[in-house]
Amino acid sequence: MESTSHHVIGPHDNRLHVLEWSREGVPMVLLHGHGNEAHLWDDFVPAVAEHYRVLAVDQRGHGDSDWDSEGRYHAEDMCDDLERILEHFEIDRFVLIGFSMGGRVSTVFAGRHPERLAGLVLVDIGPELDARGTSRIGQEMSEQRAPVFTSIEEYARMLSLNYPAGQPAALQRMAKYALKQRDDDLWELKMDPRLRGDRPNDEEARKAEETFIQYQWDALAKLPCPTLVVRGAASDILAPDTADKMVDEVLQNGKLEVVPQAAHSVATDNPEGFERAVCGFVLG
Repeated sequence: MESTSHHVIGPHDNRLHVLEWSREGVPMVLLHGHGNEAHLWDDFVPAVAEHYRVLAVDQRGHGDSDWDSEGRYHAEDMCDDLERILEHFEIDRFVLIGFSMGGRVSTVFAGRHPERLAGLVLVDIGPELDARGTSRIGQEMSEQRAPVFTSIEEYARMLSLNYPAGQPAALQRMAKYALKQRDDDLWELKMDPRLRGDRPNDEEARKAEETFIQYQWDALAKLPCPTLVVRGAASDILAPDTADKMVDEVLQNGKLEVVPQAAHSVATDNPEGFERAVCGFVLG
């Protein structure tokens, strides 16, 4: 399938890159995770593009969207971007699918506009994060502060260490779209280096995170639309008890799917299992 590229001016005059895969049907918007970009969804899109108007977003600081000059990369800032994108494409009610960081943005949007969601899919993310996964991701990001590679294949090999369950074709595509070639013929990441820096860990930052966690729980509790929580069976980000709490105690209309042979990056670890889980929800 071929997509059409668009650039939308965001709320901070930042250009936001959006892939439009189809133009008929109920809109479906796809939000990637930290360090990914819109092509994360390429394996999944053909399964839904005949049924939905599918848009995939490069979130600020990622892919072919602009870096933010002031380092504004909180989920609320990215939700502001999503609102501007929806306005540009004249989308009101739609289905939203968010992976990891994109799931946190999706939860913020759900808290602001619950009536606009026809359905929500949260992929391996919840209000509370497993400390094992956050430590792992922090370590991976610290190793990529100013990464330069001689080829796309070199970066794909590095990704295979960070995504041990990732399918080779998915990792090769991830590497291809994550890099840009420099004048000296070397390759560097498109992602803003500030997104790879150490996160604040002082008392103020911890209190802010606690407040944000509670905001997310409250947002999910008020959400009336059908909501699917997808968890990788080997995830170190979304703990089983958190996923169960989301579906059994908080969401009004929640369902849980656990995808086997997948860690946190469900769509790249087990594309077929991810497709079955989500299509059973959005096409059922």
